[in-house]
Amino acid sequence: MSKSVSEMSPTQQKLYRIIFGYESEHGKLFDLVLIITIMASVLAVILDSVASINEKWHGLLYILEWGFTVLFTLEYVLRLYCSPSTRGYAFSFFGLVDLFSILPTYIAFLWPGSVYLIVIRSMRVLRVFRILKLARYMGEANLLVRALLEARHKIFVFLYGLLILIIIFGSLMFLVEGQEHGFDNIPKSIYWAIVTITTVGYGDIAPQTAIGQFIAAAAMVVGYAIIAVPFGIISSEIWNVQQDQKGKKANWDALMACNNCGHVGHDRDAKYCHNCGVEMTK
Repeated sequence: MSKSVSEMSPTQQKLYRIIFGYESEHGKLFDLVLIITIMASVLAVILDSVASINEKWHGLLYILEWGFTVLFTLEYVLRLYCSPSTRGYAFSFFGLVDLFSILPTYIAFLWPGSVYLIVIRSMRVLRVFRILKLARYMGEANLLVRALLEARHKIFVFLYGLLILIIIFGSLMFLVEGQEHGFDNIPKSIYWAIVTITTVGYGDIAPQTAIGQFIAAAAMVVGYAIIAVPFGIISSEIWNVQQDQKGKKANWDALMACNNCGHVGHDRDAKYCHNCGVEMTK
């Protein structure tokens, strides 16, 4: 159950203004330090994956990682403590990202390789949009996501047709070239077809016969021809979403901002604020 900031204790209100706020000097400083710490943590994990650096500095990097994890765990607990809606924040986008950014270090006790999943912390830098007043770009990201969702059926049909085409080209090359030219089986021939149609062209398998080279040329031409199809589908849906937003701009503007913290960029059907977790007022 959510509550207003005025209903919280003085300590919670003060923490809320620092941790979730971005207008005050303390709030800006907190977010800036947080982002620098996040990037330092991600950099430490990246460096630890380099064998020469790991061999020389593994002990220091290990201590730093645990230090970062403890700090982020404390921050997550404080966010839960001072959020107007603990459940709302915990299940919000940023709440889940904050949680998943600290879990890999603890999971590493059971699965050592999972420590490198800490790079998910880089997603927390999205909070910089609030500091730099770039929340409108989150709205543009929402527009792109909506367009992709609207175009999902068309994209599925396109991918299904492409899959059939790849199977046909792969099967033809298996029949024409055969094992003596590296096309050992249909799955491997399908792999060749995918590499060719996507214009990647690794060159590890290549047709040797004239007929095979003709089929390969046809696959390359088809690959160039179909590149424009998904762009056309998505562009069309983006235009449709933009027109829909213009027609409902009054309602959209009223629903984009959280009445509690002022955070913007919410979808029209959002139930909780992405920033503070309080329930959205329709």
